[in-house]
Amino acid sequence: MYINKIKLQNFRNYKEQEINLDKNINIFYGNNAQGKTNILEAIFLCAFGKSFRTSKEKDLICLGEESLNAEINYQKSDREGKIKIVIANKKQIEVNGVKIKKLSELLGNINIVIFTPDDIQILKNGPAERRRFLDMLIGQLRPNYVYNLNNYLKTLEQRNNYLRQIKEENRPEEMLEIWDEKLAEYAENICKYRIEFIQKIKNKIGKIHSTIAEEEIDIKYLTECSNKEDYLNLLKQRRKLDIIKGFTTKGIHRDDFKVYINNKEIEIYGSQGQHRTAILSLKLAELYVIYDEIGEYPILLLDDFMSELDEKRRKSLIQNIKDTQVIITCTDKMNLESGKLFYVENGQVKN
Repeated sequence: MYINKIKLQNFRNYKEQEINLDKNINIFYGNNAQGKTNILEAIFLCAFGKSFRTSKEKDLICLGEESLNAEINYQKSDREGKIKIVIANKKQIEVNGVKIKKLSELLGNINIVIFTPDDIQILKNGPAERRRFLDMLIGQLRPNYVYNLNNYLKTLEQRNNYLRQIKEENRPEEMLEIWDEKLAEYAENICKYRIEFIQKIKNKIGKIHSTIAEEEIDIKYLTECSNKEDYLNLLKQRRKLDIIKGFTTKGIHRDDFKVYINNKEIEIYGSQGQHRTAILSLKLAELYVIYDEIGEYPILLLDDFMSELDEKRRKSLIQNIKDTQVIITCTDKMNLESGKLFYVENGQVKN
């Protein structure tokens, strides 16, 4: 799988830009704040229908303009494809010239793994970052996961609204059972997917990590929602507390996974170097899990990530990404045996 061409119009600081990519290595280099990361953001937008940098879609539109257009042409083992996204007053997405109505119809057309400097924080920050990592991975491969997750979040919002109504308007508590039943149903389905993919990652990550560091790595998913009946009982047990607080205190929206190095939790005991190695192993495991699922490697986006790695980790990364289209942003020009170099300056790409 690889991207042939990117076309941008009024996207961030790009007025008009067309880029023809190599199917192996592509390096975008130049000074900071020139537009390198915007290229990766446009690819991410076409893969997921949203940015990895902002939740405000209007921020993506070039200053002074009213709309943007982002297009990519891609090649898979069995077909060619084209994705086009227009953002103006609303967002319009086309896949192969056909407008789609649901975001799930976009996911999986192209598969990507992205490394950014902020990804070092996945194992350091709170569980929301780790859940987001899993949601992105599974959502690309299992459309039904996205359906269940969206329905869970909608039901959660409705339940939380009703909890506040019970507290403020003395509404009957028994009505909560309507939302509890649906919440537990969606939670069980989501949990099954997450546990399945944590196991897939676990099957890959040990071997990958051993090539980078002489340490044992393990990963465990933490949940109280794997069984519908158990979660229903938990919701009932915590009903009074939920009413007092005005929100649902337990559920898959609070789940987490932990990474252990030599049986010690990395979030608490890991050094900076161990965090870098572990996130590199985690992302490479993601790449191989996708390969096992679809039979071809996803596109790898590296946003200034090489600067986060020492020489040993860089070599390990390069060894693990053969047969993969790689799109790299960096400040310094890198020597290439094959592939393409692109110089970026003030929203202009030159090669």
